[in-house]
Amino acid sequence: MQPVTMTPPRNKVDSFESPDFYCLDDLLMAEHKLVRSAVRDFVKREITPIIEEQAQKAEFPVQLVPKFGKIGVFGATIPAELGGGGLDQISYGLMLQEIERGDSGMRSCVSVQNSLVMYPIFTFGSEEQKKKYLPRLSKGEFLGCFGLTEANHGSDPGGMETNFIERSDYYLLNGSKLWITNGPFADIALVWAKNDQGKIRCLIVERGMEGFCTNEIPNKWSLRASSTGELVFQDVRVPKENMLPEAFGLKSALKCLDQARYGIAWGSLGAAMECYEVARRYALERIQFNKPIASFQLVQKKLAEMLTDITQAQLLCWRLGMLKNEDKATNAQISLAKRNNIEMALRVARDARQILGAMGISGEYPIMRHLMNLESVSTYEGTHDIHLLILGAAITGIPAYK
Repeated sequence: MQPVTMTPPRNKVDSFESPDFYCLDDLLMAEHKLVRSAVRDFVKREITPIIEEQAQKAEFPVQLVPKFGKIGVFGATIPAELGGGGLDQISYGLMLQEIERGDSGMRSCVSVQNSLVMYPIFTFGSEEQKKKYLPRLSKGEFLGCFGLTEANHGSDPGGMETNFIERSDYYLLNGSKLWITNGPFADIALVWAKNDQGKIRCLIVERGMEGFCTNEIPNKWSLRASSTGELVFQDVRVPKENMLPEAFGLKSALKCLDQARYGIAWGSLGAAMECYEVARRYALERIQFNKPIASFQLVQKKLAEMLTDITQAQLLCWRLGMLKNEDKATNAQISLAKRNNIEMALRVARDARQILGAMGISGEYPIMRHLMNLESVSTYEGTHDIHLLILGAAITGIPAYK
């Protein structure tokens, strides 16, 4: 009897081809293409084969953390002497585009490590803090998280209740943070809290400090492969050397969030590209009324609009990356890209789900997973509406959210 050759499940085969309708590759340097290729290969090898199962089980693939470190996606823009990659902002954006093509939760993990943990230590930390933490974070030996959001303070983080009191040689920290990506697995947490004068500062809290614990948030319908949790501080003694010396006020925290939002703009583009490519291939293979559904006008309309949206977002990301490289990107420009690209990706994912019909909700394809994930991406690091108001304030000079 001849052995039966089993075809690998469709959701474990990654045959992605990147759409590039406006020949944007011509704008990229050879280094950018090498970085993108390396991360794309990593996603095809390490993320695609496992991500549907991890999402179905709502389990964070913690084994990927040291692998992310090994391929250099942690600390990509940090100088090499501190363990980073020394890459430019477009290389970093392309990394996140490819990782979120695999899964938004995986990109969230990488974004937090880069923009919300390593960046603030590099930007606001002491030399001792940089040398102590950055190399280990870069290698994936440490995983970090960013403690800003609280249960009662999301879009208005300045109202935070977490606080600390200065003692002789330590700070006494109390409070909690909620919806914290990487929190349940984090080795260190960058916690934003108010002192007894109401001034916001940032403390590095290490796992194992007495009174510090983390809890996993259960029953999520979105970002199911991402680890999201609560940070709780009960009389935690934080050594004074663990305060970031140059981080003052909410403006420092928001500067970190700008870094994260930049990465989200690129990442959501990757999710949209994946949904588009899956829908395009499916439309060419799916036969109805004796011909592929790609031959029908309404399907072609959806595909044409999807490609148009993606091409616009690609141009937006590239230009924003150039501005970031020149240190000219404003927070309003970053907000525009973050809001626009997530809205675009949601639209593309919904059209892709329509093209796939019933198969659009099946785990055999990634569409519904991306669609559910993007619903969270739309609200974290600043909601869709808050980013509209940030842009409105830039246009009019009047901040409507105050």
